[in-house]
Amino acid sequence: MPKILLIIPAYNEEESIKNVYKKIQDYNQKNELTVDAIVINDCSKDNTKGVCELNDIPHINLIHNLGIGGAVQTGYKFAKENGYDIAIQFDGDGQHDVEYVNDLISPIVNGKADFVIGSRFVDHETSEFKSTVARQIGIKVISTFIKLVTRQKVLDTTSGFRAVNKEIISLFAECYPVEYPEPVTTTELLKKKYRLVEVAVKMYERDTGTSSISSWKNIYYMVNVVLSILLVGIRRY
Repeated sequence: MPKILLIIPAYNEEESIKNVYKKIQDYNQKNELTVDAIVINDCSKDNTKGVCELNDIPHINLIHNLGIGGAVQTGYKFAKENGYDIAIQFDGDGQHDVEYVNDLISPIVNGKADFVIGSRFVDHETSEFKSTVARQIGIKVISTFIKLVTRQKVLDTTSGFRAVNKEIISLFAECYPVEYPEPVTTTELLKKKYRLVEVAVKMYERDTGTSSISSWKNIYYMVNVVLSILLVGIRRY
């Protein structure tokens, strides 16, 4: 049985993190598969730290706000140091469903993939939540550029619900982008010939809080993601 870790980056998630961790505990109780979890508290300004301490939720408190890239890389460093076989990124805001963990890791366990993306767009039935129309258009644009660079189509380019094998854990522990980590690392891994599988998962709207990508940032985000993907495309691997 592989040793599995859920990496949960959290910034101001005091209202949701207890419920997210409770669902993971419930999942472990009713399944033969057991997953560990670590919350990376990215210097939250609310009481995320206190909620984790009060409810015995395993966590690491960062002393400076590192952003999503730095927080997730901290989780990968923890996974590497503690010998995990598979690491899964998992949101602390209630968007991801722990019931799909087994679907996410199966291609890795079966030797069919090195990393797996939980996708809202593999089919039209599994996940009713697809995000806003503007973001769906943005995802398609990013998908087009990733295919241009890697010759492989990726449907859910911004999904943060991802699983990686032990080799990629070590890779991410050493080097992980600070900005736009999902589309950039997906492009880098495909360029390096790692095998990708996308599986259908159900996602939900955030339980609480707001997205780190506000509407006024969308155009800025898109332009920079596309430029970052093109830069990956011209690197030698």
